[in-house]
Amino acid sequence: MALSSPSLLSARSVHHLLNPHFLSPRSRRGGGGSKCSRWDFSRLSRRSLAVAAAAVNGVFTSPEIAKSFDFTSEERIYNWWESQGFFKPNFNSCGDPFVISMPPPNVTGSLHMGHAMFVTLEDIMVRYQRMRGRPTLWVPGTDHAGIATQLVVERMLAAEGIKRISMNRDEFIGRVWEWKEKYGGVITTQIRRLGASCDWTRERFTLDEQLSRAVVEAFIRLHEKGLIYQGSYMVNWSPSLQTAVSDLEVEYSEEPGTLYYIKYRVAGGSRDDYLTIATTRPETLFGDTAVAVHPEDDRYSKYIGRMAIVPMTFGRHVPIIPDRNVDKDFGTGVLKISPGHDHNDYALARKLGLPILNVMNKDGTLNEVAGLYSGMNRFDARKKLWSELEETGLAVKKEPHCLRVPRSQRGGEIIEPLVSKQWFVIMEPLAEKALQAVDNGELTILPERFQKIYNHWLSNIKDWCISRQLWWGHRIPVWYVEGKDCEEDYIVARNHEDALQQARKKYGEGVEIYQDPDVLDTWFSSALWPFSTLGWPDLSAEDLKKFYPTTVLETGHDILFFWVARMVMMGIEFTGTIPFSYIYLHGLIRDSQGRKMSKTLGNVIDPIDTMKEYGTDALRFSLSLGTAGQDLNLSTERLASNKAFINKLWNAGKFILQNLPSQDNVSAWENILAYKFDTEESLLKLPLPECWVVSELHELIDVVTSSYEKFFFGDVGRETYDFFWGDFADWYIEASKARLYHAEGDSVASVSQAVLIYAFENILKMLHPFMPFVTEELWQALPCRKEALIVSPWPRTSLPKHTSSVKKFENLQSLIRAIRNARAEYSVEPAKRISASVVANKDVLQYISVSFLSFNVIILMFFQHFQHTKSPFCDAQQSIHLVSGEGLEAYLPLADMVDVSSEVQRLSKRISKMQAEYDALTARLSSSKFVEKAPEEVVRGVREKAAEAEEKLTLTKNRLALLQATISLPI
Repeated sequence: MALSSPSLLSARSVHHLLNPHFLSPRSRRGGGGSKCSRWDFSRLSRRSLAVAAAAVNGVFTSPEIAKSFDFTSEERIYNWWESQGFFKPNFNSCGDPFVISMPPPNVTGSLHMGHAMFVTLEDIMVRYQRMRGRPTLWVPGTDHAGIATQLVVERMLAAEGIKRISMNRDEFIGRVWEWKEKYGGVITTQIRRLGASCDWTRERFTLDEQLSRAVVEAFIRLHEKGLIYQGSYMVNWSPSLQTAVSDLEVEYSEEPGTLYYIKYRVAGGSRDDYLTIATTRPETLFGDTAVAVHPEDDRYSKYIGRMAIVPMTFGRHVPIIPDRNVDKDFGTGVLKISPGHDHNDYALARKLGLPILNVMNKDGTLNEVAGLYSGMNRFDARKKLWSELEETGLAVKKEPHCLRVPRSQRGGEIIEPLVSKQWFVIMEPLAEKALQAVDNGELTILPERFQKIYNHWLSNIKDWCISRQLWWGHRIPVWYVEGKDCEEDYIVARNHEDALQQARKKYGEGVEIYQDPDVLDTWFSSALWPFSTLGWPDLSAEDLKKFYPTTVLETGHDILFFWVARMVMMGIEFTGTIPFSYIYLHGLIRDSQGRKMSKTLGNVIDPIDTMKEYGTDALRFSLSLGTAGQDLNLSTERLASNKAFINKLWNAGKFILQNLPSQDNVSAWENILAYKFDTEESLLKLPLPECWVVSELHELIDVVTSSYEKFFFGDVGRETYDFFWGDFADWYIEASKARLYHAEGDSVASVSQAVLIYAFENILKMLHPFMPFVTEELWQALPCRKEALIVSPWPRTSLPKHTSSVKKFENLQSLIRAIRNARAEYSVEPAKRISASVVANKDVLQYISVSFLSFNVIILMFFQHFQHTKSPFCDAQQSIHLVSGEGLEAYLPLADMVDVSSEVQRLSKRISKMQAEYDALTARLSSSKFVEKAPEEVVRGVREKAAEAEEKLTLTKNRLALLQATISLPI
């Protein structure tokens, strides 16, 4: 169907591009022998009429009027798809629904290459399954991103001179919602730009009313089962954000720091009785409750059981204890135990019953436990403390030391281990079911190697701290009673009214309650995403009944624990089944050198800029050619190459359209449409080039379909690319020109025209999930399109292939390649024609005598005299002999290809130079001094160069010998 704006075309162009059978009166009344009545308007579906309307409205552009694919048309095509409802699940389709829940990007986000990767891969899956005929649903949405969004809004307010603490909670939340309504749609707009065929009518936000109801319900159910509790434990604390952060949200970086050596005197001992402790955080010594040494460390065994005096604490004593976990070789072999400020110390203190001292306020300043240092910033206190230790003689030394520094993933500040009262989920019983789901094969992780990582994490899982000291997010559904102990008397309820009713029932009518100020970890709501977006906890919700459990969860391997494993646990817990059957994990996007993209390195590739320069399809295709779970190196060279591929695809479409019969040539179209390719009988009737390309196409359809089903998307892209460029464009299109340009009558050309259309439309179908825009544009330009490509049926599999014809054609290809290589080897000018004699046995002659007519264009380009016979027409001893195989060979007279005398002189000079280079390399290798003393990689490099030089020298000598033999032969 033509999809060009009529205003851009001449009357003839429109007539040529629009299907003639839409316009022909003979077609509509079924007369004239037309076989295209299936394209009558009277029998078109709604979607077919939509395609026709798209042509009239100028949604698409044909290759006949455009030199190349115009990237600016992508938005028009996308809007048209969406307006026609193609993104919604079609229940006229058969099979089980195919469902993906989009990993919800942060509402604060803007598109980066990680987003581009997941959108591309998920859209490939969705478009493929849609074409396979399954009801297909891709649920989009965004995450409220508690910490990130609060940070953004606080910075915005700070620019206005407003601090959050000067506002009440409701005022601040109101400003966040205002920001969300204004800026929160940026990321989804950009995701649309990538071609994501999501059902946007089902777009969700984690703070939507229904999803918030699901969060409250999940909390209550977990609490009722005893899986949620409140307690004071060691957490990762962000002083500037004033909230706990997850272990998974702490990033460790190697940074230069300092190791401080401090004297701890032994109580009751002489001035020489002291222990030297090495620490990277001297300010935490105010929270020391013990000093530990290894029980078998002879240096300190005499002090075990005695007391040490903590410096700068006015003589506070702590016990010196033995512990086998102390590393005797690190620092001085003495460890200070500060249970309130170190995860390992905290665990040890709980095991031994040591007291836990907290010396730090939640804003990162020291508290009253630090005495005179109270109120000081932790880093300022460190400097002052060291200065005063030096003054008192308790400072031994300090030295540079590489530190493993914990930093907040969101704010970037150094995290402080701190004991804090928080809400936790007991994870072990939930993790056990999630492990079983993988063990029994219900859940498949791709690639498989991540299963070991998944199992290890779940087998060693810790309780999950789910409370955050923020204002933006899902408020914890817990209420406290005024005047009662918060840890003992609290009420879990779905809302304030329900909580007040419970409180009055227990404490009387005059009771007053207030809600817990904390919110839930963002990942808590995200863990419910696959089923909360479909209507849970309402089990009667239509979407939940139709689309749950979902099919695939696709995301980056870096959030396997943040999100994926938690969804598995919550899905099983609340629905009784796994939330998806497959977990597909992609790798990270790196630059061309394999480095992580960062603003510091200046190597960030922006997807929006990339789409503007190279087009969305080129970006998508570049991102899709990787391997599951492997990081992908992205370069401008790869993008440019794939942009060239799109241009090649466009030009192929232009060639096909320009070589189709005019629309008023009914008999020619009847001939074209009469060809069928779905039976072995119909295949065998085709000439060899057509039989070959259709057989190869059918093989490709089977291979590609199998790879799609196995999630081998990189293989799909490479296989289809190779077939289109290497077989269809480079070989079949060239072969078709013989019939198209030199045929006598429509019936001769029609077979090539039919095969060109058949092969090209199937190529477009297989590439559509990767390159949706250009393939839809080309599809709509082809004649006889009944429906949009996005909803067209997938190519049939298990179609016939004729192996014998494939082998025959490959034999011819091999010969032509050999001729091309020989011309290149002897530097024959492209425009120069030579003679050739192709020699074949009787069986091969039978098919090449006919088939070589298909290569008239190539033959005329290469040769001034060409024949195929049982014996060469030229002197074999004065020719280059090429063997193709299967009884097929060729002789190319040297005299036609080069000036033999001049070439002999040139090669002789070249050999002298090459020999000198080779001799120099072998001389270096024969020197024992060089071989023994030079670095191994240098010696290896010289050996490789020598081997390469020897090979080139041998080949050149052989060529010279052949030419010299030619000169010496009698004429």
